[in-house]
Amino acid sequence: MTARSLMIQGTMSDAGKSTLVTGLCRVMYRKGVRVAPFKPQNMALNSAVTVDGGEIGRAQAVQAMACGLAPHSDMNPVLLKPSSDIGAQVIIQGHAVATQDARTYQKYKSIARTAVLESYRRLCTQYEVVLVEGAGSPAEINLRHHDIANMGFAEAADCPVILVGDIDRGGVFAQIVGTLALLQPGERERIKGVVINRFRGDPDLLAPGLSWLTDHTGLPVLGVLPFLPKLHLEAEDAVQAQTQTKPATALRAVVPVLPRLSNHTDFDPLRLHPQVDLRFVGGGESIPGADLIILPGSKSVRSDLAWLRAHGWEREIRRHLRYGGRVIGLCGGFQMLGRAIHDPLGLEGEAGSSAGFGLLDTETVLRPDKQLRIVRGMLVSAPAEVTGYEIHAGVTTGPGLAHPVLDLEGRSDGAISSDGQILGTYVHGLFESAAACDALLLWAGLRGPESPDYQRHREAEIDRLADEIERHLDVVAIEGLLESAIEGSAP
Repeated sequence: MTARSLMIQGTMSDAGKSTLVTGLCRVMYRKGVRVAPFKPQNMALNSAVTVDGGEIGRAQAVQAMACGLAPHSDMNPVLLKPSSDIGAQVIIQGHAVATQDARTYQKYKSIARTAVLESYRRLCTQYEVVLVEGAGSPAEINLRHHDIANMGFAEAADCPVILVGDIDRGGVFAQIVGTLALLQPGERERIKGVVINRFRGDPDLLAPGLSWLTDHTGLPVLGVLPFLPKLHLEAEDAVQAQTQTKPATALRAVVPVLPRLSNHTDFDPLRLHPQVDLRFVGGGESIPGADLIILPGSKSVRSDLAWLRAHGWEREIRRHLRYGGRVIGLCGGFQMLGRAIHDPLGLEGEAGSSAGFGLLDTETVLRPDKQLRIVRGMLVSAPAEVTGYEIHAGVTTGPGLAHPVLDLEGRSDGAISSDGQILGTYVHGLFESAAACDALLLWAGLRGPESPDYQRHREAEIDRLADEIERHLDVVAIEGLLESAIEGSAP
């Protein structure tokens, strides 16, 4: 292998691993380095379709963008998509191979490890630097056996590790020292430095703590990344709450937070839109009045459909339509709007069928071959281009498809109701094109929509993060870790 590698591990989930890898990817890319991201194992319901026709975690797709690359399935060879509290769909090198409970997956890890190392080797032959992201924490001692996500991978690939902790949650020194204390001596020696993330306040007041940390652990603090207000990086799992006050004239949109909600990054362009007041509504919360209701994607469509009914959404949707409101169903939400959803093989739970809301004249059968496509096309109702992706197991049929939403280069997609109030589509990324977003918001009732350039905003935010990393982290020392990385071959 020719690439140098560096792994970022965290003291906990959401400590800042994805953020740091994304920013370092852009720092290296701007220096002219051929760099690629890599995450051996990921657990997430937000995913992206790759250039080679697979799917990977959303964070690795964003990291690929930071490197100036199209996402590839080798960048995240193992993706686990939870379908219940104890089970998940297992995706290997971009393609679903099984649905397993946690105990079964532990036994499967030796097979997954082979795929991880194959993908890593391929990246190492194509790029100068591979920046690796861990998962959760390396101190999860119950998961150490056959580990492929953290130190197990670092040992197999023989790469150095930086440990990142989140000071914004409090107790960052305990996070770091406690993590180190739970590692095996050989694992502990792999950690070459520490980064503290999301710091607010006076750096001089933190300095004594940093000196103590270095004295106590023998590890250099490679930098303190400040809290970056309103930094937008597409999230892997956590739903991003509304943080901006919107004008009274804003279009009111609501999205139910389904138990198995997937690809909620579909709504980032609306959440950031200055003319849209987007609200996520969870279980037990009252459903506010709105101009637009959007049913999102789901990893377990029939069970999430039952959840919607149990929480009063069917009644609210029908009332909303009687008063002239608009409804959009995306992917699983599109399936829910039809007459029925059939899962004869039990792909997402117990085999059987569920009645849909019956608002579109369609029905869906879930099949084992997942549809994974990057798509481009036009809205049927307006001269607006759409670029997005499909990622679904359902095949939808019915008379309602005679009135499609999209023309995807000769292939139609979706359905719009005869009264024009309801539309459904399988295409994710529907709102990322400013022209398409304008057309859809105009349809939903917004006067004079002026949608921002979402792709440009995303790029600017990655650059902003890279700027802060160059300003606050010892990039020279980090590059030194890459220079000293052993160029060995994983077993």
